[in-house]
Amino acid sequence: MDLRGISSTDIFIPTGQQSDLEGLANNALKSGIDLYMNKNYKAAAKEFKRSLGLAQNSPSAIDAANYMADAYLKLDDTEGAIKAYKEAIRLNPYRDDVHTKLGNLYFSNARYQEAKLEYQEAVKINPSSNNHFSLGQAYLKTERYGDAERQFRKVQRLEPNSPNGNFGLGLALSKQGRHEDAIRQFKAAVGLKRDFYEAHVEIGYAFADMGLMERAREMVAFLEFEAPEMADNLSGYMYKVDPPKFEFAYATSTFSYYMPSRTPVSALDGYLKNADASKTLNMKFQFNKAMDRESVQNIFNWKIGRAAATGPGQAYNFGLPLPDTETEISLFPEHIYYDEEDRTATVYFTIRQNSTADGTIDPSHIEFKFSGKDIYGNSMDENCDQFMGFSGVV
Repeated sequence: MDLRGISSTDIFIPTGQQSDLEGLANNALKSGIDLYMNKNYKAAAKEFKRSLGLAQNSPSAIDAANYMADAYLKLDDTEGAIKAYKEAIRLNPYRDDVHTKLGNLYFSNARYQEAKLEYQEAVKINPSSNNHFSLGQAYLKTERYGDAERQFRKVQRLEPNSPNGNFGLGLALSKQGRHEDAIRQFKAAVGLKRDFYEAHVEIGYAFADMGLMERAREMVAFLEFEAPEMADNLSGYMYKVDPPKFEFAYATSTFSYYMPSRTPVSALDGYLKNADASKTLNMKFQFNKAMDRESVQNIFNWKIGRAAATGPGQAYNFGLPLPDTETEISLFPEHIYYDEEDRTATVYFTIRQNSTADGTIDPSHIEFKFSGKDIYGNSMDENCDQFMGFSGVV
């Protein structure tokens, strides 16, 4: 109950017309309100508690319990406020507003199951659009998305000209992965209230979840002027859900990945002129975002091999039969080092000369593929998860 603008004399019947206990309770309530208005919340809570103890059957008892909850909230005493609201409900279990207040307190403290129960009671007493909306929010938080959808559809029917039903329904649909349907609801909400920036940003989130990052960036650009904090939050979310990619790759050793087919193995390094010689070379790969170190440094998340693409010039040795001198290529690297600051992976792999020292290789069509994850658990973008010298990042 909001005490602002209420005079302590506005809600009382003269003491002489009441029993002595009710009079004392009424006076304590009056004193509590005066103390509350003067921001002496601790003393006010004591007076409300005294009023409640003096005459629990008084018509003003439920008001004393409600005011006591307000005072406890001002003192950051959540448990005290909860007990006060529960006492108000015990005195009169048919006040939907008290159930809603208690539900809101539970909700703000992430106690969503308890909030849901209070909102359910509020809906039973008064199936208003606000109560259905609150219950829908609790269902969202407890991952009962179908139930949330039903509550928000009821809000739509009860208040078709309010954007709240569309907005809540959009949230429920988005949680079910029905992003296109969700976007339609968010747009409908914006149609009813053009400055409903919460709906605008949810459109951006839905685009990001669909992988439509350019559309999401358009929403960021719009919100940067109207709601910059929301724009920042959306940008952060996009970075989080955007699949990681190779940005570029380069050799930090003598491995010349641009050399053509039938290149002598010895051309890669002088040591490889010797029969059966082996040499560890490396390639460095730059990622577009922070990666999971363990995932990057797991050799089994990498594959090295002969390109088998079917596009023009994309296949190893250009798709021609391999000569007998062609060297074998190890499927997995020897080891990998991930630099978190630079977001680079240095991949070490071994090239071996054959027994007759005349081995050949097609460096430009050796393919490096990574199938690990970023720090958020996202797998690599399939369009940018491999590299070969002939075509660059694929």
